[in-house]
Amino acid sequence: MIRRSSLAMLALLCTGTAATESMAASYNKPPSSAARLLAIHNAERARVHAPPLQWDPQLAASAATYGPVLARIGRLEHSPRASRPGQRENLWMGPRGVYSPEQMVGGWIAERAFFRPGLFPNVSRTGNWSDVSHYTQMIWRGTTRVGCAIQPAGRMEYLICRYSPPGNVDGKYLP
Repeated sequence: MIRRSSLAMLALLCTGTAATESMAASYNKPPSSAARLLAIHNAERARVHAPPLQWDPQLAASAATYGPVLARIGRLEHSPRASRPGQRENLWMGPRGVYSPEQMVGGWIAERAFFRPGLFPNVSRTGNWSDVSHYTQMIWRGTTRVGCAIQPAGRMEYLICRYSPPGNVDGKYLP
């Protein structure tokens, strides 16, 4: 039987091979794509002088459990907040095998072009906070942990990242 943490690692590795439960239990560093996802998050956080995030295998497992839901519905739709207490979620979808982890997260980083410092949610040059919400969650100073999963689904794949403590809190200042 493969535990949820094993499923998260399998989703991140995207190798299509099975990992044993004992390998999963002894694994204490993020897999290759996870390390790349963490690095791109932390590079952007360093750019804005936010402390680095730590990889959280439980958040990665939580993200992995939502991947099959996205695969089934075939579109981006956030999971209900009640199903992920104390977490926020960034989602990405694109053609399978075309984008690297850095390019996937790069789409969220590109929202920086519309970001302006201020009290959340008034942090977008467009007037629509959702135009910068992935980016602001990535750089939220109070967030300390991240875990992500990549879910292949036919010709598409989904990236789900979970963050804790949650960011994008109304009335909080974003520098």
